[in-house]
Amino acid sequence: MLIAAGSAAFASNDNFTQCGKASWYKLGGTTASGEPANPNGLTAAHRTLPFGTMVEVTNLSNGKSVTVRINDRGPYSKGRVIDVTYAAAKKLGFIRKGITKVHVSDGPKQVAKNTKQFCR
Repeated sequence: MLIAAGSAAFASNDNFTQCGKASWYKLGGTTASGEPANPNGLTAAHRTLPFGTMVEVTNLSNGKSVTVRINDRGPYSKGRVIDVTYAAAKKLGFIRKGITKVHVSDGPKQVAKNTKQFCR
């Protein structure tokens, strides 16, 4: 179940959490949701989450977090769970590295409560 907030939504089932690798991309053109790609926006690509879903992404190597809105599909590389924009990757502190291990959850409370439990 999702709770809508304008054009965005937070997953409300309090159990969405995912760990894996994230990468960033400087996408041009149009996203899978039909909106123009904006590398300076705080958005991301996920394989299954509905467009408009807001998720908290935490970089497990430095503890930095950012909230992004899902507006695209992907990633298509094995082992990756989310692709974030350049702006999100900059806030997460992994521009130079290109890929980092992350925890993705349906909100800040989930991050604080479950990161250590779910990501090893």
